[in-house]
Amino acid sequence: MAEETPEKRCTGCKKSLPLTAFARDKNRRDGLQVRCRECVAQYSAAHYRRRREAIGKPAREKVDVPPGHKLCRTCGEVKPLSEWHRNATASDGLSTRCKACRAAQGRQGHLKRQYGLTEAERDELVVSQGGVCCICSAAAPEHVDHCHETGRVRGVLCFSCNAALGQFKDRPDVIRRAAAYVEGIAWKPTLVAPGVYQLPS
Repeated sequence: MAEETPEKRCTGCKKSLPLTAFARDKNRRDGLQVRCRECVAQYSAAHYRRRREAIGKPAREKVDVPPGHKLCRTCGEVKPLSEWHRNATASDGLSTRCKACRAAQGRQGHLKRQYGLTEAERDELVVSQGGVCCICSAAAPEHVDHCHETGRVRGVLCFSCNAALGQFKDRPDVIRRAAAYVEGIAWKPTLVAPGVYQLPS
């Protein structure tokens, strides 16, 4: 005679189910929860929806994610695991945001911390410049330029112009001499007597 599998009655769906259908609960006499796993999942989902609605926020819809993929809650896309940074403290060992979203939020944070700008404000600045670098008026503006003494944002420059200002240490006198040099005006000192040089005015 075959042994009967021990069962327990679920207080949710009122079905008699095998003990494996119930999660553990050390506070109960039999060591199992009173509702089956399926009823607990449904109750949790309904409770979650009520809580979100009570605080005026939308409830996240359950998304079927294929093996080897993960859903990014920031962009809402399902991406392969190669698109995620590692995070040892997370339950699945991966970051909560995909690499692209982390990079975008990193740029936003940098703009705010370094220059006090949002991406929208930076974009407005680029539009006010006609969509080109303030200095060369040719290349695409990519780098926010600011005064290192006051912190005031001056504009958005291309890589080359921004690097040039850095090389000139933001010194207008040096930049003027460089412009005159390029225009063919010699800035070399002239020997007027032994050991005496005259600087151009």
